[in-house]
Amino acid sequence: MKPNRSALLALCIFLVTIGSPAQTKKDLLHSGNPVFKGWYADPEGAIFNKQYWIYPTFSAPYGKQVFFDAFSSTDLVNWTKHSCILDTAAVTWAKRAMWAPSVIKKNKKYYFFFAANDIQSNSEYGGIGVAVADHPEGPFKDYLGKPLVDSFHNGAQPIDQFAFKDRDGKYYLLYGGWGHCNIAQLNDDFSGFIPYKDGTVFKEITPEGFVEGAFILWRKGKYYFMWSEGGWTGPDYSVAYAISGSPFGPFKRIGKILQQDADIANGAGHHSVINVPGTDEWYIIYHRRPLTETNGNSRETCIEKLEFDDKGFLIPVKITNKGVQKRVMTE
Repeated sequence: MKPNRSALLALCIFLVTIGSPAQTKKDLLHSGNPVFKGWYADPEGAIFNKQYWIYPTFSAPYGKQVFFDAFSSTDLVNWTKHSCILDTAAVTWAKRAMWAPSVIKKNKKYYFFFAANDIQSNSEYGGIGVAVADHPEGPFKDYLGKPLVDSFHNGAQPIDQFAFKDRDGKYYLLYGGWGHCNIAQLNDDFSGFIPYKDGTVFKEITPEGFVEGAFILWRKGKYYFMWSEGGWTGPDYSVAYAISGSPFGPFKRIGKILQQDADIANGAGHHSVINVPGTDEWYIIYHRRPLTETNGNSRETCIEKLEFDDKGFLIPVKITNKGVQKRVMTE
């Protein structure tokens, strides 16, 4: 029998309390890394209502990875936890392995894209779903009653989705695992997709080295496509990028911009990026594994500055324990 919401909420609270050790923030002017306690991965950063938000995966074995928490902050230092904003009790088709959320606002609604069930073929049920809420902290409810993407297209496992609003107002969903990445244009109400002029729905934009964790941003007329390489449980997990004049590419790999540091932490990867509105200030949010940990699920969420050189290339990120300076949004 599928657990009810009250049972899942109790499980959520219990599992989080046995997560990673608490972090004591002695430096009130810096975020510190990790930014909040607990085993959390695949962090999606966003800015809503003059607040910073992080929507991570609760990092646990798939049978216990059945809910999402969120965290909000006004200054990147002090974070408020919002527990169990979505769980499998609210999604009839999701059974386990919920991960890698992506949240976007449209018409005063917040849409929460997520992967569930870790399907390995088209004969299994699951894939990418979408939930909706009136507030960024939820509670979110299943929007469609079924997956939005429930099959493999162009060899891409339906996981690690990222919702992106382009400069022309069109919305896209990038996603993919197993070394393939697709981009599809969302329809007006996010209930499906708009076919491209050639009749296809899912266009493959896979660059060399792509494994999973697609992310794209626009800056000064260029699209920066970023992704994770290596194995998520290994020390080779990292982030690389490419640049193009179009969200469809072509994307030619330039190099790595985030990876582990043997003196700090292992397996730095699966990131997102936020931009302070009205500025050229950027932050990269990612997960990594403490040097003391060997369990693949012992991952924590961290943040660093993301900077560009005078030619528009990304400057490789140095991971730190200090994190970033306090930054209160004024607009």
